[in-house]
This record gives sequence, structure tokens and C-alpha cells, in this order.
Amino acid sequence: MNSQNPLESIYYITIPENFIQSENAFKIDTSIKLPVQKKVNEAPGDFNPSEITTEQILAGILTVLAYDKKNENLEYYRSIILKVKPNIKKELCEAAILKTKNEDFDLAEEIFLALKGLDPEDVAITLNMALFLDQRADSYRNSGIIDEADAYDADAFGYYTEAMEADPPLADAFFNAGFYFMKQHKYRDAKDAFETYIALTCDLSDEDLGENGVYKKERAQEIVNNITNQNIDDEAFTRAYDLISKGEEEKGIEEIRKFLVNNSKVWNAWFMLGWGLRRLERFSDAKLAFEEALKCGGNENPDTYNELSLCYIQEKNFDEAKKCLLKAFEMDSENTKIISNLGFLALAQGDKQQARNYFTAVLEFDPKDKIAANELLKLEKE
Repeated sequence: MNSQNPLESIYYITIPENFIQSENAFKIDTSIKLPVQKKVNEAPGDFNPSEITTEQILAGILTVLAYDKKNENLEYYRSIILKVKPNIKKELCEAAILKTKNEDFDLAEEIFLALKGLDPEDVAITLNMALFLDQRADSYRNSGIIDEADAYDADAFGYYTEAMEADPPLADAFFNAGFYFMKQHKYRDAKDAFETYIALTCDLSDEDLGENGVYKKERAQEIVNNITNQNIDDEAFTRAYDLISKGEEEKGIEEIRKFLVNNSKVWNAWFMLGWGLRRLERFSDAKLAFEEALKCGGNENPDTYNELSLCYIQEKNFDEAKKCLLKAFEMDSENTKIISNLGFLALAQGDKQQARNYFTAVLEFDPKDKIAANELLKLEKE
């Protein structure tokens, strides 16, 4: 999603026909131009053919593989880089994962795109790309950068779909896609994905699966059972979430109330009802829904306490709001949404210094968080 065209950072060179190669060297086709990555801050007049390095050529090839999918010489470029760097896929994959962990997302995306271009048929690369985009979307959404988060979620869906359509099938593609669908509240799709994972691994022994494989199989079955027992793959439940997400809260509330008629013990449904009511600023009604969610099993989810705290803040019941937020924080101490709400609670109580401390803590966890940054800016102007 970089606005600058990465292909502008390379130029092509022609290898002279009388170029001398050793017998053991990779055979260069002098009729095909080689891409070369420009040096940092290199001006057009600085070009010196004698100073070109092998690393610049390899970097240029990776850029073409990543961003020029219609280049007619892709196979030739792939053959060069695999000959010169036989372990390049492993090296690039490790580098991309490290960059993702460090949230250096732009560089991680470049590396994943290069990997995809290097071996388009490798399903593991496709799945890793989906996981990366999924994680990037989560990071952006937690930072309040919603539009970009939605865009990366959509991209992740495309790669998950590609991975699940592979032949032969890759079981892990369905396992990871299941969690993606859970995050999207698409429980029917999630159930299908996890059931497919179970089916693909059912003939494997525990020894073949290994400890991690056994855990994943048991986890997949547990999720399928929970979805089935709570009936949250029901169409009314799915419609309710979609409607509330789109800003049609009244219609969504109507759908989730229909669902609750026959599913009154499903905490997710009470949570969704509370969520819709809170968005309509019907805080007293929302509070009752969240309290019902806690009774039905939502007490193990920090989001329930977090949402309930917002209702208490609006009712100026600051003691109960703080209890809820501290309970949520105890369950998930690195959740910046919870820490931000502790800041808003401090503001509501008139404690600006405490609010500064909380919003500053949010930015220490996530420097991209727009909400905390804006609140600190407001406090500085006062």
C-alpha cells in the first residue's frame, strides 16, 4: 500500500555479448536485461557500471519478482536468484517473520511479496502472507486506523482463500483461516474451516501430528463444539453483527433479540445486544445486556468488562467503571483499548495528570495509536 512505485527504484542493464564467464558460473543470457537496485540517494548522473554489485542485481530481481508480475522474464530471474542463493526462501521467510514481530510492516510486506514472486506455487508462502496481513490489520485496528485495517483484512481474505483452494490441501490453511473468520464474527465460515482441518488430520496419529498438531486438532474441535452448542453460526446472529457493524444498529438489535428468544444463555448474543445499544447511547439498557453476558460466560472475556465500564462512565458511576476496567486490565494488561479507557475515566473524574499517564502508556505500547495521541495533544493545549 506504498504510494510510491517500487519499480522506480531499479534500472536495467544490458550484459555485453562478449561478456566472459567461467565454465562453472551460471550462464547469463546476454539478450535479457538485468534489473539493478539503485543505491540509496543515487542520482541519475551517479551511475557507474563498474561499481554495480551482485547484491544490487539480486535486490533488483527481488523487486521485479515482488511488483512486476507480468514481466516476461520472471522465470529467468527466478533461476538466477535460486542458483546464486539456494537458501533464499528460508532466509527471506525468517527475515519477514522477524520484521513482522517488530512491526516493521512495510519492509515485511516487501519481503513477503518477493517470496510470493519467487515461488508462486508454494502454499506455505501464501498462508504466511495471509497471516502477516491478518496481523497487520489487527495492529492497525488496535491503533484506531480503521480504514487501513479493513483494507488489510480484505487482502488477508484473498490469500486465505487462495491457500484453502490449494491442491493438495494444506490443513494449516484451514486452521488459521478459522481464526480469521472468528475475528470477523463469521462463525459459520469458521466452523466450516475448523471442521475441514479436523477432517484433513483425522487419519494422522498423535505421533505424526506432534504435540503442536495434537493441540491444534483439540482446539479446532473445541471451537466447533462451542459454535454448535451456542448456535452462533445461526443466520440471525450473523446478520445482527453485520448490521451493527454497518451502523444499522436498530435493525441489528432486532435480529439479535430474535436470536435470544431461543438462545438466552449465549453470552456472545447478550454482548452483541449491549454493543448495539451502547452505540445508540442507550447506556442503561446496554449495561443490563453486558451484565447478562457476564452471567452467561462473558466473564472470561475482558471486552465484556471494558464495554460495561463505558456504560458506568456515562452514568457517572466511576467506582464501578474502575472496577470493571481493572478487571479487564488484569485479564489483558497490554490491551491499549483498556488502558485508553482508564485514561478517559480519569478525564471524567477530572484527573488530567492520571489521564496523561494512561495515554502516554498507550503510546509506549503502540506509537501509532491515534486516539491516545489526540487526547494527549488536547491535554497539552489546555
